[in-house]
Amino acid sequence: MTKKLKSIDGLMPRRPSSELGERRFDHAPQPIPKRIELRSASDMENETIGKYREERAIGRSEIDESLESIGGVDDEKMSRRHLRRLRKSKIIPKKGKKHKKLKIILSIIGVLLLIVLGFIGYKAWKASGNVFTGGIFGLLQNKPLKEDANGRSNFLILGSTDDDPNHPGNNLTDTIMVVSIDQKAKNAYMFNVPRDLYVQYGMACPAGYAGKINAYFSCSDSGTDAKAEQDRLTKTEQFVGNILGMSFQYGVHVNSVVVRDAVNAVGGIDVDIQGDGAVPAGVEPGSILDRNFDWGCNYTCYKVKYSPGVHHLNGNQAMYLAMARGDTAPTYGLARSNFDREQNQQKILQGLRTKATSTGFLANLNGVTKLIDAVGDNLRTNIPTDEFRTMVNLASEMKSSDIHSIDFQTQDPPIFTSGNMGAAGSVVYPSAGVDDYSGLQAFLKRTLSANAITRENAKVVVMNGTTTSGLASTQATILTDKGFNVTDYTNADTTDYKKTVIYQLHDNFSATATKLSQIYGVEVSKSTPPFSVNSATDFVIVIGADQADTSQ
Repeated sequence: MTKKLKSIDGLMPRRPSSELGERRFDHAPQPIPKRIELRSASDMENETIGKYREERAIGRSEIDESLESIGGVDDEKMSRRHLRRLRKSKIIPKKGKKHKKLKIILSIIGVLLLIVLGFIGYKAWKASGNVFTGGIFGLLQNKPLKEDANGRSNFLILGSTDDDPNHPGNNLTDTIMVVSIDQKAKNAYMFNVPRDLYVQYGMACPAGYAGKINAYFSCSDSGTDAKAEQDRLTKTEQFVGNILGMSFQYGVHVNSVVVRDAVNAVGGIDVDIQGDGAVPAGVEPGSILDRNFDWGCNYTCYKVKYSPGVHHLNGNQAMYLAMARGDTAPTYGLARSNFDREQNQQKILQGLRTKATSTGFLANLNGVTKLIDAVGDNLRTNIPTDEFRTMVNLASEMKSSDIHSIDFQTQDPPIFTSGNMGAAGSVVYPSAGVDDYSGLQAFLKRTLSANAITRENAKVVVMNGTTTSGLASTQATILTDKGFNVTDYTNADTTDYKKTVIYQLHDNFSATATKLSQIYGVEVSKSTPPFSVNSATDFVIVIGADQADTSQ
């Protein structure tokens, strides 16, 4: 009689079979419980249990070790032979094809990422050698920009068509733009120096010793290599800086196609086009037309023809708009000629900045590399590589509302006027007179000041409403030192003002009104003064007896 074996906690014992090696079960094997208790440590220490295996049965020590490792097997610590046995016995699962595929996919992605980063790095390295000064490793740094005495970083941007040898006057810098940045306040001001500004060169040039400012860059040095160009940039920075009354920390020289290629690289830009001047009957006011560039298509197309409003421009459209000034008939909407062109150039630059710093563009590898190529092939600067990241961060962090465009033509009194000047022909010169840049310099100093009161430049008149002699003069000096624009001081109609009174005659001077209220401790009144005042005056301050002691 065959002795029956007892089962061990759900594990079926091996039963006799008809043939050696044949396996048979009365029913399907039950899953192994998380913990197995044997009858007795001494009885079961070497007893053979578990599933039948070709090599041998699994003993207790192996079961304990295997069960402890289920759900968290460490392939590195476990021997390969032991790991194979456990997987073959199905105590732990085999590595599946999905796991292998995932590792392969991740490896491929990693390799591709390295290739992409390497490609962009190579492009940046190649472009940085052409565009910036300093080594490629400077791009890893983030040094602050250099500043002038007022805490601003000033860039002089010169644009020419030297990339087109067939273009008349291709060595002239018809674009002379200034960008002034406050990297702490994160604001910027842009303006153009009139290309026809009549200046004294201080040296012999093809145009003589005096002429239009756009000829200075090309006549300051006859060299054509990179060093000569850097020398020209430095000399032109100093020359233009002396005229404007400001210092430049950086210089940039670009050619005409940089606009085309850069705009194409970012996928086009949006520009709000607003013309000025008379338009023909049936044409919407604010439209512009310039046929100066249509010879290329035998005048069967329009390179510059737009209705007023926002237009999405490609590279060619932006390039032609940047050059349009309505100097060839038929034309309309560009009545201010060069000044309209300069305003459109500033709009194009803002549109390019907005698009190039957008998240969607930065995720576009093709666009990024094209923009790097456009800049690397068509732009030269004296900007160090270790300050480049600071510039990029500022461009992306700065709000559009904090980028201001300065228009000299809308100032009252006007900054510039025009006329004819001998061989130079039609030129632009300061309203104060030829070579008198005092008004221009004072205007820029106010506009670029960090003091909001100075920027508002409200016209303030101070009156003495007491019997204390010299009170108005003393207060005028105090206010001037604080940045106020005191245009006159005089005596009031009466001398019985016990308290100071401030009248605000025009709006849009909030900083000035707030500061005056703080200085004198009174509210600013917007009522009409009981005496006559020049219509150009913005504020009238009648000093009362309450200020007599504080002015001593």
